[in-house]
Amino acid sequence: MTITLNHTIVTAADNDEAARFFATVMGLAYTGPHPHARHFIPIKVNGALTLDFMSVAYPQGHHLAFDVDAATFDDILDRLRAREIPYGDDPAHPDNGQVDTGHPLGGRGLYFSDSSGNLYELIAP
Repeated sequence: MTITLNHTIVTAADNDEAARFFATVMGLAYTGPHPHARHFIPIKVNGALTLDFMSVAYPQGHHLAFDVDAATFDDILDRLRAREIPYGDDPAHPDNGQVDTGHPLGGRGLYFSDSSGNLYELIAP
């Protein structure tokens, strides 16, 4: 059996805000609360993975890394710049406005954060 990740919970101070932010930056559909579990706001990343955003009183930021193709990387970078959302080339400095052009897992990489402390990483060839 092949093992794939089906979904994970991403905690946030405001699940709606965090889900909308992530969907907007990544170019994904925002469809609102889960119809049967309204405390989750699911964002479908691809055919196999959904992020379920859930509000909690004290969110603990997660680090979520995504492999993307070069065109998707460029599209996301354009959205970050157009919306003046800070990004950076280092997880300790996700707001320095730089893109890592020698990422150890791919050709390019960048990091950006949401208001709940979740750190998102993009890796592209």
